Amino acid sequence: MKNVVKQENSVSRQFLGVDFVVLAIGNDSMVTKMLYKSTDNVPVHKHPNEQSGYVISGKYVLSFGGREYELSSGDSYSIPANVEHSIKIIEAGEVLDVFTPIRQDYL
Repeated sequence: MKNVVKQENSVSRQFLGVDFVVLAIGNDSMVTKMLYKSTDNVPVHKHPNEQSGYVISGKYVLSFGGREYELSSGDSYSIPANVEHSIKIIEAGEVLDVFTPIRQDYL
């Protein structure tokens, strides 16, 4: 558990070719900052974690629940656990994601 993480102590990771930074980790949730490049590809996938996000910068098409959503700076979303979803990067940028419970595969 890392309740407070100073920027210089954040941990860089990569998953499915996407760079991201693990930020605060609580008892039941974690915060990550996704660093999307225009060449990244996030295929359809699902996980047992609810995922809520906030778009800091960039442009994306998020697909889940049979719909597509165009997202840009200031937009947010919440994807229920075990729901298939994907994201297409239209313009590189950063997204804050919160996962509940903690994604063990991101540690």
